[in-house]
Amino acid sequence: MSESSDKEHAAPGWLKKSDMAASLGISVQAFDKWGVKPIKKIGRNVYFDVRSVVDNRIENAIQKHQPTDPQDMDADQLDYQRWRLTKEQADKAERENKIADRHQVPTEFATFALTRIAAKISSLLDTIPLTMRRRYPELQTKHIEGFQRELVTASNEAAAMGDLLPELLDEYIDSASK
Repeated sequence: MSESSDKEHAAPGWLKKSDMAASLGISVQAFDKWGVKPIKKIGRNVYFDVRSVVDNRIENAIQKHQPTDPQDMDADQLDYQRWRLTKEQADKAERENKIADRHQVPTEFATFALTRIAAKISSLLDTIPLTMRRRYPELQTKHIEGFQRELVTASNEAAAMGDLLPELLDEYIDSASK
């Protein structure tokens, strides 16, 4: 087809890709990157109108200002990194609020508290044989020593409670997730 027959079929206001790019002051390659949908293809020529270019640019501007789904982002994208940071800050604030409201405690505190409680229990258990000897002098030494052996075992178990917390936490998480 000749150039003149193409123009006969092109509607007024339609421009070839190169003419549209020139009228916008950009290169043809830049215009191609915009992804504007052509109005018509006649022979080897592709035609665009101003309305489709304006619609494309408006849609592009709207998309720039819309939040992006983090699942669609690459890890290197700045928006994704901002989203991750914002989410982590929100999660941290939520955890801190739950701790402040006493609905949750950090594992480190629970370990500390259990260790202190276990130490108190252990020291109380150590005093039982002496108390029993004072209150009941008629008990024989073998009975007191039997008490003492059992209480030492219980005292050692109580003292080890703080060390068991991580293991108990893992067990709890495993049972809760089933």
